[in-house]
Amino acid sequence: MSEFFAGAFRDRRVLVTGHTGFKGSWLCLWLQRLGAEVAGYALAPQTQPNHSELLGLEVRSVIADLGDRNAFADLVANFRPEIVLHLAAQAIVREGYREPVATFATNVMGTVNLLDVCGSAPSVRAIVNVTSDKCYENRERNRGYRETDAMGGHDPYSASKGCSELVTACWRRSFFAAASGAGQDHVLLASCRAGNVIGGGDWGRDRLLPDIMRAAGEGRPTPIRNPGATRPWQHVLEPLSGYLEIGRRLLSGEADCAEAWNFGPDDEHPLTVAEVAAASKRVWDRVEIVPDGDTLEHPHEAKLLQLDCAKARQRLGWRPVWDTTTAIERAVAWYRNFAEQGVVGSEADLDHYLEAATAAGLPWASR
Repeated sequence: MSEFFAGAFRDRRVLVTGHTGFKGSWLCLWLQRLGAEVAGYALAPQTQPNHSELLGLEVRSVIADLGDRNAFADLVANFRPEIVLHLAAQAIVREGYREPVATFATNVMGTVNLLDVCGSAPSVRAIVNVTSDKCYENRERNRGYRETDAMGGHDPYSASKGCSELVTACWRRSFFAAASGAGQDHVLLASCRAGNVIGGGDWGRDRLLPDIMRAAGEGRPTPIRNPGATRPWQHVLEPLSGYLEIGRRLLSGEADCAEAWNFGPDDEHPLTVAEVAAASKRVWDRVEIVPDGDTLEHPHEAKLLQLDCAKARQRLGWRPVWDTTTAIERAVAWYRNFAEQGVVGSEADLDHYLEAATAAGLPWASR
């Protein structure tokens, strides 16, 4: 497998922040299969069970907060990463309402600390900051948001991701640009924005599919709010392929890729929450959905959100491998197999994904 992405990650030292989380653990699995030496920096896993521990990967792991600048600086100095993939974040919209100060501290100042430390580390050549599709000023319009659209955010989580993008742009121009005179022009910095990701191993609270799967496993119905809301649903491996392709290009010195990128599904008609629930039930008949009977006013959440990924398609040759229906089927089957048989199907899902990517002739999957 190490030949994927032109063998760019074979024997590379790669630092992943947020490695104990859902996306981070999938990324570490893939990187190890690519032949990389992986270190991780994150808080302890937030759920039991959790995907990171189930995978049992041999990752050099530091459990600490990005607010602890010294701890992070020590890891960077000792591990000497060549590329940093920054996924550590407070990633739940409703948690942002409950803990707004902590959300901004993690998602904004955590990014500041990371960029400041990595900018002065001689080993670091590339940084990929993973933010969110919610970084955009969402005007609920019926077109996908482009990388040039304004940053914003109604709620604390979304606003914090918009701020993280502004911080990234600031560091790129002020400290990492050759013309800045700051002496740090060896670092190429990109940001990546993705939609709602699904896949096996996510047990986070207040996320649609994990809530449905947890309830199905416990034999109870799932209360659903905002059944008509749409999101750009995609399997977790889809944006990860984009992050890795951007990382490959930054490592090869492609400075024109040091900018913002969208990675989302290409479905013209994104599925609603109700449609995702119905598709889940077709795979696992234990899924039961009921309207949310809570009469209290819920915090604001966007009803309509899409990404325009034309830039990644045209310039990178990137495109999704699985459509939304396939992504749901693979994810729900993962949870069902885990609940009924104790099987962790992540490596098998990765193998199926790579086979499909190779068959589709995607540039990053060519051997």
